[in-house]
Amino acid sequence: MARRGGGYSGAIPGNMNNMLKQAQRMQRQMEESMKELETKEFTASAGGGAVEATVTGGKTLTKLTISPDAVDPDDVEMLQDMVIAAVNEALGQADEANETLQRNISSGLNLGGLPF
Repeated sequence: MARRGGGYSGAIPGNMNNMLKQAQRMQRQMEESMKELETKEFTASAGGGAVEATVTGGKTLTKLTISPDAVDPDDVEMLQDMVIAAVNEALGQADEANETLQRNISSGLNLGGLPF
């Protein structure tokens, strides 16, 4: 007697196969974009440009410029605050670019055909 229905034939239905291909394509795109983002530079300044910090999307501080006018031996604390502000702003720009990248890639994912 032949078995009827319910058995798994091993074949992936066409719609599911297309979704898997789309997911693989998006994964490759995401990896390429993340690699590109890691080397992109973000620069911010504080204290009216007295301190400028540059970071990569990989969150590495690559450059720090301090104007000689900002160096006041009697007020080192202000200089420290400006450095922190500039670095944090640049890191925030890198985070924002990463979030935008994630949103853009995930918006292209169409999961409407999945059974859950």
